[in-house]
Amino acid sequence: MAEARVSRWYFGGLASCGAACCTHPLDLLKVHLQTQQEVRLRMTGMALQVLRSDGVLALYSGLSASLCRQMSYSLTRFAIYESVRDRVSQGSQGPLPFHKKVLLGAVSGLTGGFVGTPADLVNVRMQNDVKLPPGQRRNYAHALDGLYRVAREEGLKKLFSGATMASSRGALVTVGQLSCYDQAKQLVLGTGYLSDGVVTHFVASFVAGGCATFLCQPLDVLKTRLMNAGGEYRGVLHCALETAKLGPLAFYKGLFPAGIRLVPHTVLTFVFLEQLRKHFGVRVLS
Repeated sequence: MAEARVSRWYFGGLASCGAACCTHPLDLLKVHLQTQQEVRLRMTGMALQVLRSDGVLALYSGLSASLCRQMSYSLTRFAIYESVRDRVSQGSQGPLPFHKKVLLGAVSGLTGGFVGTPADLVNVRMQNDVKLPPGQRRNYAHALDGLYRVAREEGLKKLFSGATMASSRGALVTVGQLSCYDQAKQLVLGTGYLSDGVVTHFVASFVAGGCATFLCQPLDVLKTRLMNAGGEYRGVLHCALETAKLGPLAFYKGLFPAGIRLVPHTVLTFVFLEQLRKHFGVRVLS
């Protein structure tokens, strides 16, 4: 029997943190574009505005919250998905069917989205702070300060504002990323043209990033609006109706920067994950 390596439960969180450090400026611009009440600036214009008004470091506003989010949201969904997948696959002596991967991805993402909601809320607020007038900025020192102040000033319940939307988005993006990555990698290796190397990981993760962007963009827009709201929305449905007044394309506001951010983030996450698995993973017989 051949020896293989599988991920440790926390590798997904570490890989996602590495990817987040590289793609954080794109994530920040996506939040700025999605929280515009009217479409006034595109991605390049928004980037120039941030640079002119607050400098280069403003592109990394909220990085600590982004890392905190990855170590809650991504760590949870990767840990559940990979642990269950590997255990079930060993028992069945073969890869899971795609429909079971989708179901497992949805459950993993739903759980991860809920667990990561507090950090996600602080992440959105810290990224959006630089566009607010100085007197209206929250000025959280870091992610933990943001979590503490939200709990103290607005109540613990506020930390889970938008949890339904975040969990739903988590389910969709996890299906797009983890389930589609596994299936795409399986199909690529099945052709026999590529081995289990960086090129295969890149192709499979690029496909997964595109699937995730397409699936989750409408929910991502609503989630961002809810988390950044000052009380003007009564719930998810009201937020959706108000967004719809701006036209159907409002649900895909920031689609291009979302894709620019999510696809590279997905590619980097899986490249980092595969390298962690290769060099530090648990040895098993396959």
